[in-house]
Amino acid sequence: MRTALYLFVGVMFAAYPVLRPYSDEVGSAGVDAFASSNWVLAHTFAMLGFIALGLLVLYAGRRSDVAVVTTWIGVGLVLPYYGAETFALHALGVEAAQTSNPGLIELADPIRYSLVQSVMFGLGLVLIAVGLVVFALRNRYAMVLAAGFVLFLPQFYTPPAVRIVHGLVIAVGAILAARSVAGRSVDSAQPISTITGA
Repeated sequence: MRTALYLFVGVMFAAYPVLRPYSDEVGSAGVDAFASSNWVLAHTFAMLGFIALGLLVLYAGRRSDVAVVTTWIGVGLVLPYYGAETFALHALGVEAAQTSNPGLIELADPIRYSLVQSVMFGLGLVLIAVGLVVFALRNRYAMVLAAGFVLFLPQFYTPPAVRIVHGLVIAVGAILAARSVAGRSVDSAQPISTITGA
């Protein structure tokens, strides 16, 4: 189960920046990006990835564990922002395309950057990063994965190519963790006589 969750997290966060349409998000270019079906698909992958990440930490820890609580609070704060980013901006793009009114895209900034949603989103990503660092301190195989989420907020201010590389770093971290967990599962499943060489 944990191996599958790690791999799912890796696939979701690798696919998110690869599929996401990039533009300066103003005028007709912004309309095309927001109206694209890939916009919805990519951001939905990110939301599924965050949920799987929370499940992964929960599955590996205890409900009262600091890593579990911190990660889940972070996921809870991040998901509403991603919902608006995914569906509200897509609806804006579709409406702007159908009415040939690219000025509607100007409504994207109030949807994204008003105080409440900005604080929720930023705080949520910081809490997820803290939760993953705490998790990785006890599970060293998750260090690369945790690093990816420490860098999650800063990567939004980088060019598309860097954002894609960042997604691949998370995927690599997830694969490394999955391999380590799978290896431990195999070792624990071996008969004692095999392990001790008796």
